[in-house]
Amino acid sequence: MTLTADVLVVGGGPAATWAALKAAGQGASVVLADKGYCGTSGATASGGTGVWYVPPEEKAREAAMASREALGGYLADRRWMARVLDETYERINELADAGRYPFPVGLDGTSLRNGLQGPEYMRRQRIRVKRAGVTILDHSPVTELLVDADGAVAGAAGYQRQAGRPFEVRAGAVVLATGGCAFLSKAFGCNVNTGDGALLAAELGAELSGMEFSNAYGIAPEHTSVTKTAFYNYATFYRADGEVLEGAGSQRGRSVIARTLLSEKVFCKLDLADDAARKAMRLAQPNFFLTFDRLGVNPFTDTFAVTLLAEGTVRGTGGIRIVDDGCGTTVPGLYVAGDAATRELICGGFTGGGSHNAAWAISSGSWAGRAAAQFARALGRGTRQVSAAGGAGLRPTGGSSDVDVAEIIRTVQAEVLPYDKNYLRHGDVLRTALKELDGAWSSVRSGLRAEGAAAVPARQAAAMVAHARWMYTSALARNESRGMAKRLDRPDLDPAQHHRITSGGLDEVWARPEGALT
Repeated sequence: MTLTADVLVVGGGPAATWAALKAAGQGASVVLADKGYCGTSGATASGGTGVWYVPPEEKAREAAMASREALGGYLADRRWMARVLDETYERINELADAGRYPFPVGLDGTSLRNGLQGPEYMRRQRIRVKRAGVTILDHSPVTELLVDADGAVAGAAGYQRQAGRPFEVRAGAVVLATGGCAFLSKAFGCNVNTGDGALLAAELGAELSGMEFSNAYGIAPEHTSVTKTAFYNYATFYRADGEVLEGAGSQRGRSVIARTLLSEKVFCKLDLADDAARKAMRLAQPNFFLTFDRLGVNPFTDTFAVTLLAEGTVRGTGGIRIVDDGCGTTVPGLYVAGDAATRELICGGFTGGGSHNAAWAISSGSWAGRAAAQFARALGRGTRQVSAAGGAGLRPTGGSSDVDVAEIIRTVQAEVLPYDKNYLRHGDVLRTALKELDGAWSSVRSGLRAEGAAAVPARQAAAMVAHARWMYTSALARNESRGMAKRLDRPDLDPAQHHRITSGGLDEVWARPEGALT
């Protein structure tokens, strides 16, 4: 199947739907291709999320911008923060008015717009996208980008799972809103996030930024996937013998949990929440309590075992580097939004869950959609000679050989999921892990060839290997501890390293300082 459009949006979450809406609003013809079902796939669709929604009041905006600057290592940009606050405010109000989203009302009658129920939010976004005339391709993962003779992006190709056929979309511009990479850790709603967009962009020469900020781990009840960590601020953590685990916590002290889990189980109880908080928590995040209700556990009075699940660049801040206000990349016609893009511009080296991430998805998606439509309009609709840009997993350099995709994934996970490698980082450990990952990439690049439906997992495996190599190369380039990029062998913040780190490359990965920040 071959389609033609002005703009192709790759992804189906908040950033993708806002990009599609705003591109269509510019008069562009738009195709949206989602790996899953647009409206239900992704981290937001599976739960509730806070939103960085702040009224345009000077003191409130100043407090909002200052709130996480220190946590993020002072790498954020106030101008971008202000832009996101402005855009998010307008788009959330649009969601309330045009989208008729049922925001709750406070006791004083004020509409409370700093949070969203993911399932309802994304259900309405899908409806709005369809009404805008966007063609939605569900269950249609993109496996490679198309490029013209001048190096500009010209569309993408992929495979439709349910129809059992390949597809191609020729487009004047492409928006990558594919999410970050959680390495198939089974974190809530994140198993569609395998870093595909970053690989697609890098194959065209795009750069990345902030990939060292990629060691996010969410707290979850043992043997479950629900990584909603905000409520653990009400928790007391315990050792297996019932002794309180001193220093353990959600916002601060997660490393204590990680260290303890290396040798024994950690237990938890949400015993710091009073009756009012308990009621509010159930209303705000009903999904959080489903697991407990099914297990017959009262999390406020009963202790339960917890674990940590890797969320990588889904809750980290690293991603494809942005070079202009329209969320363009170093590749002409290629735009990025949401978790696929770096979020350093608004939160430096630390985000946490929801809030900034949700606002960034809304804002960056809107900007990227508009900019992509404008680029396509300027390009015109003439015929371009295009070629496929996909490499690893599709077109091996050494011919076809017996490379096991499942084994490649296990190799990557063995280097990025363990707490003592990725979370409790040390230079020597990172270098050893990187050697294993380099070997995995060599195998994939030289010998993995897949076609049809098999191309999807093959490309996911290649993307995860690439993602891990950018992460660890960038982590080694930052010889200090800043934001979430903590180094046990470099525990202090170094004022001389007040810069962002860009990275890129595939066969030869590189990382270097972008330049000192004022």
